Amino acid sequence: MTSQSQGIQQLLQAEKRAKDKLEEAKKRKGKRLKQAKEEAIAEIDHYRLQREREFRHKQSNIMGSQGNLSTKIEDQTTEKIRDITNSFHKDMENVMKQLLNMVYDIKPEIHPNYRDTV
Repeated sequence: MTSQSQGIQQLLQAEKRAKDKLEEAKKRKGKRLKQAKEEAIAEIDHYRLQREREFRHKQSNIMGSQGNLSTKIEDQTTEKIRDITNSFHKDMENVMKQLLNMVYDIKPEIHPNYRDTV
């Protein structure tokens, strides 16, 4: 009977060791999963920061060029306005003379489509 109880004790001890090993394996697996998750989060954060830096760089390049473009357009506009104003002042007298000559030199004529109904 002692040999039976000794065999049972050995089986119970073996079962307990197996249970302990399973629990330890589960803990290691949990640690590995947790570590993998942390590494993935760190990698995602690094990638996100890198992409944000690239985006800001591209955005500053584009916005900077748009700022230069708007100043160029403003300069061109003021130059065109200045040219048109100069042209207006230069040609105003000649245009007024031509206009007044056309108004003063009216030659009354009968329109070709006019029919004498009398």
